[in-house]
Amino acid sequence: MYQHQVNSMPISPLIFIFICARLDSFPPSAASLKHISGPKPTALFVFGDSYFDPGNNNYINTTTLDQANFWPYGETYFNYPTGRFSNGRLIIDFIAEHAKLPMIGPYLQPRNEDSNNNYYHGVNFASAGAGALKETFQGSVIDLMSQLEYYNTEVKRLEHKLNLVGAKDILSNAVYFFSIGTNDYTSRFLLNSTAMLSFTPSQYVRMVVGNLTIAVHEIYRNGGRKFGFLNLGDLGCFPGLRILDTKSEGGCLEDASSLATLHNSELAKALSEIEMKLHGFKHFLYDFNQDLARKVDQPSKYGLKESKKACCGTGSLNGIFSCGGKRLVKEFELCKNPDEFIFWDSYHLTENVYKQMADRMWGEDQTGTNTLKSFFQSF
Repeated sequence: MYQHQVNSMPISPLIFIFICARLDSFPPSAASLKHISGPKPTALFVFGDSYFDPGNNNYINTTTLDQANFWPYGETYFNYPTGRFSNGRLIIDFIAEHAKLPMIGPYLQPRNEDSNNNYYHGVNFASAGAGALKETFQGSVIDLMSQLEYYNTEVKRLEHKLNLVGAKDILSNAVYFFSIGTNDYTSRFLLNSTAMLSFTPSQYVRMVVGNLTIAVHEIYRNGGRKFGFLNLGDLGCFPGLRILDTKSEGGCLEDASSLATLHNSELAKALSEIEMKLHGFKHFLYDFNQDLARKVDQPSKYGLKESKKACCGTGSLNGIFSCGGKRLVKEFELCKNPDEFIFWDSYHLTENVYKQMADRMWGEDQTGTNTLKSFFQSF
């Protein structure tokens, strides 16, 4: 078990910039935006944690516990570390591909305002380690409310460059995608902290989901109408938490799993209530939990071989968060074929699994009323 060391210094840009960073996924100049002819693509705004972070944490003052900008992260697809917590691409990268958008780069990556691209594609605000609560790994990550502040800054930038009408067109047709909550609960087991213990599990879950709904309402006020969400996987079955289970060898950590179950129930309820109250609000809720559980239970059905052990790490099930040797524990082992594994490291999935999930959520109706694919129809 590792302890997450919180750095209390304020978030500030790091002095280095990856020389191979992709600048082509950022917004173009005002001139190119104002003279678009024909259908415009649907922009994608991304909020969340390490499941969606394409490298924002490369640019903040944090620790390697919340960064993945070193080998072997990124080895499979990019052949270099981008800051993504996987061997390659993330769900959000595959969704962008399905929507015929370029990869949506990190908000904190320097902008190429002189790009010759003809369209505005969106921005990714996600930060590895982030939670819906500001107290979650505070000082080391960009929490959801801070991501919302970045979003509001981006809205003002668009309004300045395009005028109010042009910005409204983009914001009202955009898709807003969230993956948040995992760290709010796993921090309870990874930190020597009693903060969460002052609340009942139900109270704590309502706080987490409540902050998410605050963000949704704020975006709605700025014109957002189409929202996508992931619920939480069975947290206690992640390799990094399985190794904390003292009741059964190799079993899941029940306390963590029960929090995920409570969260998923509360999230579904909250989103249904919002959809009834806010005119024009539409949401897509992907059952990440059940999709991951199916793969863990029957890996061979999905072309996988290993469902419990991480590809990269050390200790039992490679559950110690040491992938890359840059964190508290320096020793680690790396599997030869990540495509056979569900888990890339102690808490994150392989590119193969992320792609399977993205393909599934693109092609299926998860809520009974809306499909993710329909959200990206041109306007």
